[in-house]
Amino acid sequence: MELTYTKIGDYHYPDLYLSQTDDNRPLGKYGLLRKTYLKQHRPMMYDRLLLVGKLDAHLQEIDALAAEQVDRIVADLAAKEGVDEQLKAAAQLRWVGLMNSFRAAAEEQILREIVYA
Repeated sequence: MELTYTKIGDYHYPDLYLSQTDDNRPLGKYGLLRKTYLKQHRPMMYDRLLLVGKLDAHLQEIDALAAEQVDRIVADLAAKEGVDEQLKAAAQLRWVGLMNSFRAAAEEQILREIVYA
């Protein structure tokens, strides 16, 4: 990527513009967590993605991938443990507790493998 400069007085200023994207979807939980992680722990990667205009696309991709993986892992754990609609109808509190523990386990794995990688 070649930068161009504009001379104003004795100084050369880089011609930097933010690219306009058609994708104005708000970031979800995992996209925002990834953004915070990049800012605090990987500032050079954050700056590079921001300068080349790929930060939003990267964050949207991470958000979608992480949400999809969490849903898949929760469904797999529920199927493996036999948690189904019958349990939901018979013992709602037990069902809610199990589903919350499955979601917590899935999020812990996804945060470690995708968001904070």
